[in-house]
Amino acid sequence: MRPATAAAAAATTLIGVGAAAVAAGRYASAAALRAPSRQPLPGDPRLTVHATAPGRVTLTRSLASLRPGLYGIEGPGLHAVVGPVLDGAHPADAVVRRLERVSHGSLEPGTRVRFTPRVHSGDPGHALGLPCRDVTVPGELGGLPAWFVPGARTTWVITVHGLGATREHPMNLIPFLHAQRLPVLDLAYRGDDGAPRPPDGLGHLGDSEWRDLDAAVRYALHHGAQRVVLHGWSTGASMALHAAAHCALRDRISGLVLDSPVLDWESTVRALARARRTPAPLLPLAVRAAQGRTGLHADRLRSTTLPAALRMPTLLFHGPDDVIAPWRPSRELAARNPGMIALHTVRHAPHAAMWNADPARYEEALRRFLIPLM
Repeated sequence: MRPATAAAAAATTLIGVGAAAVAAGRYASAAALRAPSRQPLPGDPRLTVHATAPGRVTLTRSLASLRPGLYGIEGPGLHAVVGPVLDGAHPADAVVRRLERVSHGSLEPGTRVRFTPRVHSGDPGHALGLPCRDVTVPGELGGLPAWFVPGARTTWVITVHGLGATREHPMNLIPFLHAQRLPVLDLAYRGDDGAPRPPDGLGHLGDSEWRDLDAAVRYALHHGAQRVVLHGWSTGASMALHAAAHCALRDRISGLVLDSPVLDWESTVRALARARRTPAPLLPLAVRAAQGRTGLHADRLRSTTLPAALRMPTLLFHGPDDVIAPWRPSRELAARNPGMIALHTVRHAPHAAMWNADPARYEEALRRFLIPLM
């Protein structure tokens, strides 16, 4: 082959490889960030129901089924709630947990299920028996559906879910918040069912979604709230940080509750892409493509956690077993702001399931935090 011909062939090959790499990166980033995400997150394996009895269910033995605490289990047309692992002899390949209730569907031997932090199904009226109104929050992309549970106080709590979840997830805390007489606005945001789609069809890990939370703050203040507390899980926690730093009405935000915040978006994109079965060699491409397609930037998120930006009391729940949002940035955030942030470390809990691991301890920490903010 002549030198010129060989050079042309090599250039063509490189262009082809480069185009394939770009396409692979775009595919991997879309797999990680497509909105809404309904697929299971890493660490949530499928389990088999081996047997049921009154107040008991036997499940495949795994790290997931051995987790302490209170969890939902879900499968096609099924949602149930399981409590602690029961004492006594267990089969070698199985574990027996207390069966709290079956919300809907039928829990039969052979059913394939996954653990979920969501322990309620439906809306606060039907699932919890609480007064509840469907409301619409005017957002920049259109109307955002929300549930409003009234309370006597003038400080409202605005709850916002995270990755792989819906506004049913914050319902775990609504009975507790209602008992404190705090009004609750449980928000659905862009990409959720019934809410506007993001223009690019992708989630931005809170980087653009926070503007929907900003709209919810304005809605609350317009409808009687004097101050608000933002309680977010996962990307919802990142949204709360952005709102606290950039919201024009941030002086009316009296506190933040951050559960499993996404503070290192590159690690989270890699984890999500891996969960969608993206081959390991493509994971760096997924991160670069995600940044290029969405404008995600580490410095912009990091700026929301600086002491100059984070000026309100903050309660942070996180733990070392989270494989979606690394725990280290949460520890560093608390260390940089020792007078402003209280970090409650929760072990043996997956992403956004800090309450599930020990509801009583979580709610007591939350109660102590909220008292001066009410």
